[in-house]
Amino acid sequence: MTTVDPVTVEAAGDAVSAASGDVAERSDFGSYLLSKVAAAIVSFFVTLVIGFTIFSIMPSDPVAALTRGRPTSPRQLAALRRQLGVDKPVWVRFVDFLHRTFTLDLGYSYQYHATVTSLIASRIGPTLLLTGSSTLISIVLGIWLGVRSGWRHGSRLDRLSSGVSLTLWSVPTFWLGLILLVAFSVGFGPIPSLFPAGGMTSAGVGGGVIGQVLDVSRHLVLPCLTLVLVVFAQYVTIMRSSIIDELGNPYLLTARAKGLRDDDVRRKHAVPNALLPTVTVIFLQIGGLVGGAITVETVYSWPGLGYLTFNALRIPDLQLLEGTFIIFSASIIVMNLFADILYRFLDPRVRAQ
Repeated sequence: MTTVDPVTVEAAGDAVSAASGDVAERSDFGSYLLSKVAAAIVSFFVTLVIGFTIFSIMPSDPVAALTRGRPTSPRQLAALRRQLGVDKPVWVRFVDFLHRTFTLDLGYSYQYHATVTSLIASRIGPTLLLTGSSTLISIVLGIWLGVRSGWRHGSRLDRLSSGVSLTLWSVPTFWLGLILLVAFSVGFGPIPSLFPAGGMTSAGVGGGVIGQVLDVSRHLVLPCLTLVLVVFAQYVTIMRSSIIDELGNPYLLTARAKGLRDDDVRRKHAVPNALLPTVTVIFLQIGGLVGGAITVETVYSWPGLGYLTFNALRIPDLQLLEGTFIIFSASIIVMNLFADILYRFLDPRVRAQ
């Protein structure tokens, strides 16, 4: 007669339970991911419909704008309308718009005489450089200052940082850019001209690669500073509020009762839980990296997607506007999807749903 070891049976049962739990967890994550991807696709389609509707009802006539000041016969006007596709019915243009979107053929810019895809590819680098550097600085500075302000709320640092943050958050970005441009580029009173007034590079810069990097860095200072002063205030305010909400929770009292130092309680317990609302804002800001800051790039003539969009609005260059709109919308929706996925790993309450 064979004797069964109870310990072996218990271990086998635990292994089966663990395997079943892993399978159930993977199944739940698959369902969660599928639902979020489906929601992102629906959001993108609705955004396309809204964007096309806005472009279709724009009162400006691109043909009239292109031929303004030039003698053009009615036959030439009709040929130009046919070439641009503005003479087609709305539903036909919408189908063409969807086809070009999903085949990654974003059309042709009649303003720049180039494909929209090539224009976006040439401008996306400067935009990522500007908004990427400003966002990175804003995240580090905003979270650091928000944590310390919330942990010592009511202190002099908290009052000062909160006042400065709310002020900068309410300041129009283009107005702040103009002030910095006048003060540090044109010069104001005793302040000399310190940085270039616009563009990304200066003509005839020598010094090889190092000289070019330093030249781009000098051009980057003012637009990057403008974005940092506005964006970091959001992180300070949200992180401060999240830290204050965590202060009254019992787990912090338990951590202190175990003898942990105040810095350890803040860093290991309060900050990870308070970061959850900030994660959403960070990913939305990262989604805006591709879109860039239209006002800042316009003020400083920074050759990115924002400045490209501004120039396209002046005619308007419809296919170029549609192309940049697609890129802007897709980047934000994708980053929001990543935030939802990351939330599941950061917050156990999301996994429990």
